[in-house]
Amino acid sequence: MRLKELIQQSWAALRRNPMRSTLTMLGITWGVISVVLLLAFGRGLGGGVASAMGNMGNNVVVIWPGQTSMQAGGQRAGKSVHFEYADVEAIRADVPLVRAVSAESCSDFGFKIDTRVVSFTTRGVELPYGEMRRLMKMDDGRYFEEGDFVNHRGVVILGYNAAKRAFQGAPAVGQTVLVQGRSLEVIGVLSNKIQDSMYMGPDNEQAFLPLFLYNELKNQRDPDMIVIQPLSAALHSDALAAARGVIAMRHHFDARDEKATPAWDTVETAKIIQYFSLGLQVMMGIIGILTLGVGGVGVMNIMLVSVTERTREIGLLKALGARQRNILSQFLIEALVLTFIGGLVGILGSWLLTMVIPPMPLYSEFYKTANHEGDIFLRASVNVMFTSCIILSIVGIVSGFWPALKASRLEPIEALRAE
Repeated sequence: MRLKELIQQSWAALRRNPMRSTLTMLGITWGVISVVLLLAFGRGLGGGVASAMGNMGNNVVVIWPGQTSMQAGGQRAGKSVHFEYADVEAIRADVPLVRAVSAESCSDFGFKIDTRVVSFTTRGVELPYGEMRRLMKMDDGRYFEEGDFVNHRGVVILGYNAAKRAFQGAPAVGQTVLVQGRSLEVIGVLSNKIQDSMYMGPDNEQAFLPLFLYNELKNQRDPDMIVIQPLSAALHSDALAAARGVIAMRHHFDARDEKATPAWDTVETAKIIQYFSLGLQVMMGIIGILTLGVGGVGVMNIMLVSVTERTREIGLLKALGARQRNILSQFLIEALVLTFIGGLVGILGSWLLTMVIPPMPLYSEFYKTANHEGDIFLRASVNVMFTSCIILSIVGIVSGFWPALKASRLEPIEALRAE
């Protein structure tokens, strides 16, 4: 018997009991919607967390001075390490695995605006720092340029919330602030951004100065930390090891002594976030599959009832020469038709829901951005739909196989005697 004829007969059999078939398909429809929405939510949540974490920077590694824990070169363990600006220059010159490097220092400064004084955590940075730390995106004004450093300009950039605090909602760019008696021009305000990973506080709340200006105000030369960016994410470990090696050689400690130069590697953190996202999607998928499985049990139950009701029909078909595989195919395809019609409605319904449901806030209103950065979007991708179809196929086959096998094994004489 042709597949087309089998499908037509299966559809005709389902139409004999439209209410029962519709209710059974609704169970499958709801199960598919659950699978797609849960997978989409898991994907969206993972993407939102990854986006917020990624606002820390583009594969950056932050290195701090620490304390040695190993003896080396006649030096005792427990010696404090103090970075010098020459360390930054040495990394820039001798570590080809590093794409960019910037010295960084951090402290609190009081900013005088008219008669008010507002205190901000302030970072002194070099020009490459903005691209590494994703500070180039401005709500107003501009980021530092080379001329600011060459010409020793008195300029400052404020974080989004820092500018609001300083100027109480008024435009900040072009305004003048006093820091330790020195007049500085506000040249830029950072865009509001979700930042789930940070050190020394979120960028929204801080001020940024050219490193030379910070050093003049603090009367220091050497940096508090060093920020590097490897050539690629795959080279992050090698780049960090090479940078540590340069610092170790200059300060006479063992390059393997990680406690001498503790570091935060955002590439490793990003991997943890990816594993979290994958685990979340797997968990959501399992919950959705269990829900879809309940619909599959409904299909199996209806097909068993159908076999019982059509026992005489099965006996007649076998008496007329129908083989066991013909009966098996007919009832299995009937179950698959029932499953796939409900599944198709479920896929279309879930896709429409992902289009209609608005982004869900992952963070508080305090961190809201105009482009919903960091929010949870239900992402029903092609992969999610494809996965749902595979799950649906398995449910349909498993649900229909036992009733179909039972029908195919009926003896013709016994089936014809059934009431």
